[in-house]
Amino acid sequence: MKYSLLKLRDRLGKAYIPILLLVFSCFLFVIMFGSVHQKRVEIKEGQLAENTIRANKNIENTYETAQKKKLAAEAVTPEYIYQEDTADIQHKRIEKLFKLITTANEKTDKEYEEKKAKAKKDETIPKPTIEERVANLKAQFESLDQDEVSFYQKFPNVFYQNIFSLDANQIQQVKTESLKIVDEKMKDHVREADLDSIRQNAIEKIQFLDVTSTMQQEIRYIVNEGIVANDFANDKKTKEMRQNAMDAVPPSMIYQGEIIVREGTQIDSKAMEKLELLGMTNQSTSLFPMVALALAIVLQIFVLLFFTKQVTEEGRRRHFVLFYVVAMSLSVVLMKFFQIFQSEQMLYISLFFPAAFTPLVLNYFVSRRAGVLAAVFQVIFSLFVFYNSIGTNSLTIILVSYMFSGLLATVVKRTRIGEQGLIAVFWVIIFPVSLDFVLMIYQGMNFFDGKSWTMMICALAGTILSFLATMGLHPYIELLVTDDSVIILNELSNPNHPLLKQLLEEAPGTYHHSMMVASLSANAVAEIGGRSLLTRVACYYHDIGKIKHANFFVENLPAGAENPHNFLLPEDSKQIIFGHVIDGAKILEDYHMPEVVIDICRQHHGTTLMKFFYVKAKERNSDISESDFRYPGPKPQTREAGIVSIADTCEAAVRAMDNPTNEKIHEFVHNVIQDRISDGQLDDCGLTMKEIRIIEKSLINGLCSTFHSRIKYPKMKSEAEEMKDEQEKRDD
Repeated sequence: MKYSLLKLRDRLGKAYIPILLLVFSCFLFVIMFGSVHQKRVEIKEGQLAENTIRANKNIENTYETAQKKKLAAEAVTPEYIYQEDTADIQHKRIEKLFKLITTANEKTDKEYEEKKAKAKKDETIPKPTIEERVANLKAQFESLDQDEVSFYQKFPNVFYQNIFSLDANQIQQVKTESLKIVDEKMKDHVREADLDSIRQNAIEKIQFLDVTSTMQQEIRYIVNEGIVANDFANDKKTKEMRQNAMDAVPPSMIYQGEIIVREGTQIDSKAMEKLELLGMTNQSTSLFPMVALALAIVLQIFVLLFFTKQVTEEGRRRHFVLFYVVAMSLSVVLMKFFQIFQSEQMLYISLFFPAAFTPLVLNYFVSRRAGVLAAVFQVIFSLFVFYNSIGTNSLTIILVSYMFSGLLATVVKRTRIGEQGLIAVFWVIIFPVSLDFVLMIYQGMNFFDGKSWTMMICALAGTILSFLATMGLHPYIELLVTDDSVIILNELSNPNHPLLKQLLEEAPGTYHHSMMVASLSANAVAEIGGRSLLTRVACYYHDIGKIKHANFFVENLPAGAENPHNFLLPEDSKQIIFGHVIDGAKILEDYHMPEVVIDICRQHHGTTLMKFFYVKAKERNSDISESDFRYPGPKPQTREAGIVSIADTCEAAVRAMDNPTNEKIHEFVHNVIQDRISDGQLDDCGLTMKEIRIIEKSLINGLCSTFHSRIKYPKMKSEAEEMKDEQEKRDD
């Protein structure tokens, strides 16, 4: 199926996504059309009721309750907090500013006099500039607290330049007049809403002062910054009071059996409101629900297209669209399935819907944002699927429950949900069910009412279904969308796989080496939270290319056999060694191996230098370039590939050591890693230095436990002889 979809995608080309989205939109509209399409009924406002109409259930009259709550909230007087010390703070800040200005002038004049005193007879000392005075003033700001500095920085630079252009008497007059106006206005309650008008009123008084235009401008700056609000709205308290007033309003209820309209009386607007809440007028000929449904689907398409524009890679974009379309289609179909069975007796069967399933799957296989997108549009589409429940308590519970479950599902870690244990249970089951319990209390349901417990059972069953479906279907979904699913990897790890059997038969040394590298690499990858199983399988096949020339690799030579490379030129040996990477990738491609396994095969040597043959070639020809003896690469592109690259070299080298000790292994592994880092081989794989240290420790432990020197126990011989004697006695 997967390959058929890929062929179809390639055949359609650029039209693939538009056609897919068009089919998806039509499918959603058809599925939900039946929920919003209504037949014509006779109940209309203003007509005479042919029969007495009674309420068919207990329900809150939300229209009347909302109106009462609104009136109660509007009747609450807003609370304000008056800060009396604000006027004193502003007064002191302005006084301090002028004190600093005076100090700056005195300091500047003193420095000028000192320079004049030290000057030579004919030397002319220029008078201090305004810029120097401003600089001396601002230098004093460094010793002030942050609030004062913030206040002084609000003044523009032109204010400071102008103030130093005035003489001492003018500065004092500016200070006096400014403080007089500021103090006068700040003694009253100044609210944020009135601040502009109060400032404007104060500024208008400045023009009547007997001062120069420059002084007026300076006073205007000070007044504008000095007058601030000192009476603040206590929004929190006001909101709390309004909320308390609203909470104190009891809900207006419509009770089952209550007469809404008596026979022969006119149906007024109040009666129509009640009939709408009861769902007794939902069967109308209005086109608005269908138009809204179409617009909601179009909105989803635009959001999807906008989302995909941020995905630069074409393959990933197509993968996201297809996966989202399939997942959301399944979600809506399931939703519609539960809606079909919803009735007055089975009001909460819709909570059986696994609202967390689609967001969980998209979160893991695509991205967290894709999961959020699905969670939101699930709720939007549930409005249309459960359209007949509009105005009832059940729709509120459905919408909130779906939204909460879906969004919490996107918080779950992007790892297999079965591996997360209790944490995932809390996110997917415990918290959503707890919210449903809260909603049950909020709606005023009776704990001894069977409907209340039916709702809780349905909610619990829905969350458990989400959890089990995600955990159970995960391997099969993975099988459809990736080529390195657990099922495939388990299949490839089977020793009876044709390639592994061929490797064992034709290159047994390489086979054993691959198994050892797999164990070392998988353990190291697990230590840093990588894909351990994938790494193990990739290691099984990373040297598969050696099958082609098995006897040209030392691990496959019989004991005492002559190394065939002794009879070859270094250049020829190089081509054979290089070939095992290229040939291996080709073999794996022919067997349709997962792309990651092929990549690790290509990358496990990176672009490292084949030192032995390079040195030999250099001895013969000094013009040989080092680049000619480097592997074709590329360098490892993933953490797993980087670890395999290190483990491959370490295992082969330690195996070849004479009498390997723990100290030798430790030193060798450390040097290999340092060489790889300095050679830039680990630049592209994303490993951090902390992870590299963890990997180094894991590899050393693994190699030491495998190649440590065996301890000889002297008692083993005597024990073996005793066991032999006992066996002979039994035989007799």
